[in-house]
Amino acid sequence: MSFGEIDWGAIDWRAIATIAIFLATLCGVAVGRAPGLRMDRAGMALVGAALMLIVGPQSFEESLKAVDLDTITLLLGMMIIVAQLRISGFFDFAGRFVLKRAHGPLTLLAGVVAVTGLLSAFLVNDAICLALTPLVLEAAHKLRRNPVPYLLAVAMASNAGSVATFTGNPQNMMIGVASHIPYGQFALRLTPIALVALLLTFCLIALLHRAEFSTKFTAAEPAARSPLHRWQTAKAALVTTCVIAGFFAGAPVAKAAIIGGSLLLVSRAVNPKKIYAQLDGALLLMFAGLFIVVSGAEKILLTPTTLATVAGLRLDSGWILSGVAAALSNLISNVPAVLVLKPFLEALPDANQAWLIVAMSSTLAGNLTLVGSIANLIVAERAKRSGVVISFLDYFKVGLPLTLLSLGFGTFALNAGPR
Repeated sequence: MSFGEIDWGAIDWRAIATIAIFLATLCGVAVGRAPGLRMDRAGMALVGAALMLIVGPQSFEESLKAVDLDTITLLLGMMIIVAQLRISGFFDFAGRFVLKRAHGPLTLLAGVVAVTGLLSAFLVNDAICLALTPLVLEAAHKLRRNPVPYLLAVAMASNAGSVATFTGNPQNMMIGVASHIPYGQFALRLTPIALVALLLTFCLIALLHRAEFSTKFTAAEPAARSPLHRWQTAKAALVTTCVIAGFFAGAPVAKAAIIGGSLLLVSRAVNPKKIYAQLDGALLLMFAGLFIVVSGAEKILLTPTTLATVAGLRLDSGWILSGVAAALSNLISNVPAVLVLKPFLEALPDANQAWLIVAMSSTLAGNLTLVGSIANLIVAERAKRSGVVISFLDYFKVGLPLTLLSLGFGTFALNAGPR
């Protein structure tokens, strides 16, 4: 058929436009910016959602229903809790508690990995990186150490530790809401993998930065004490403990998080505007936009042919699914990757096992490169403001073996464990 003989009327322009919007949005979110425009990930997700509404693969009402309010609510509740902990001085206190007891570079590294991993297991890892990066930079300056290995520890341990629970990172929150796996069961299966990943983080950084850990500390400048608001810290710690206990007791995670977060706003000492200023509204907007974009694309792309093609990839194999999720997470970022995989995982015979593998692999894949996760970028950007540059190679020489070893162990452990 020649160009002039093409039946233009038979071409489904709506389908083509929908696919183009879907791919452009995913690329924009992955890259983090639009050439020639001052747009961030949230802006690109919202523009993509708006274009989906214009193209109309689904109605406006269907688009609104596509926004998973449970995930948005869970993320908002955890943001409020983390904001209260940060304002009260809890993170400063935890960081300085460890730094004060570190008597050598290896114990300092171990402390950074342990505290970052533990806090990231229950609280959003991006927020933990925001709170701990300045403390690590200050400690390295006062102790006259090379800050890069300790900053790598913050970024990598935040990813590794956040594997353990639903509330460790945004993609796990989505998985927790979508899969309906009990919080305790999720933690039971993934906590051992998180612990091994943290141990690997410590060992690989110590091994590949031997020069930093072969000398003892020199005399350090006295650390400046930051204020700790004891009552506010105690209140935040109590509410956080109750919320996490509620998760393990089987309470709906979104409900428990938003109730706990709301209660923390009842205060005579803290202006709520201080907490609101700490919330990552851009992340919430990005989630809402992506839900609409992916839902619109599903209307067009989830044909019997597509489902049959994906079924041929054998995603029911844990090793294949882990590799696909890790690769997709590095191509388009982990949150969009989970959204793209969601309809295919729900169709698998053992969906819960598949969700656990995706939670593990999409998170640990973030340790591969400097741009592999938002947590990594937060650490790199905060360090750059202080004149410390973490190069792509600095990160990759630890990130590559760490990702391969932790993904390999995680996939083996989940395949070998009870179903």
